[in-house]
Amino acid sequence: MKIVVCIKQVPDTKGGVKFNPDGTLDRAAMLAIMNPDDKAGLEAALRLKDQYGAEVTVLTMGLPKATDVLQEALAMGADNAILVTDRVLGGADTWATSTTIAGALRNIDYDLVITGRQAIDGDTAQVGPQIAEHLGLPVISYTQDIKIDGKKVIVQRQFDDRYHILEAEMPCLLTALAELNEPRYMTPGGCFDAVKAEITTWGRKDLKDVDDSNLGLAGSPTKIAKASDKVRKGAGEKVTPDSPEDAVSYIVDKLKVKHVI
Repeated sequence: MKIVVCIKQVPDTKGGVKFNPDGTLDRAAMLAIMNPDDKAGLEAALRLKDQYGAEVTVLTMGLPKATDVLQEALAMGADNAILVTDRVLGGADTWATSTTIAGALRNIDYDLVITGRQAIDGDTAQVGPQIAEHLGLPVISYTQDIKIDGKKVIVQRQFDDRYHILEAEMPCLLTALAELNEPRYMTPGGCFDAVKAEITTWGRKDLKDVDDSNLGLAGSPTKIAKASDKVRKGAGEKVTPDSPEDAVSYIVDKLKVKHVI
């Protein structure tokens, strides 16, 4: 079985965010990490590798420094790594990003594609399903458990306070939740091997069946009207009830006003 995991290098928002004049993130000026949902998807793929002997390839689109998260993935146990990078791909929204990644995936044999549910720098949850649409693949989103049965994948899909059990024929695409698992640590031996490993680099010319009009900033129909750091909440309303009974009454009244109860 061959699995491709799409991962993304995202800004570490704990250190604050920086923007370019056009409203896009200044990724080169910020500390970066592997997107948490993607890391859970990678761990899921590595567990399938442990169980079934699957070959795991990680793929990312980004700046050249995105090789850092590819090396991290290799150190965790991935077999192959591909970086898709080109100046013409910069500034892409979800449509242009999914078009690019789909163009890269058309060069690869796979049974299963795993992406994170969403990236912490955009929170759109659009790229995974869009990739599936470009490639004509069935997609199951919000995955919290994965099992393989022959040519079928059986998945628990998160839904409110319960889950659905869904089956799909491979090849298919899954989007993973950060809550799916606890990703493993890189091993010392894996780190040494990752530094020496060859990372395949592709550019615009390596993308199959894509049109230039759908790539990069120029091919992005979504335009940023305004960008800012996260808005900090105020202190809120503070009350000092005279008794526990008064506190309960106050809370219940607030819940009724909000139509929670």
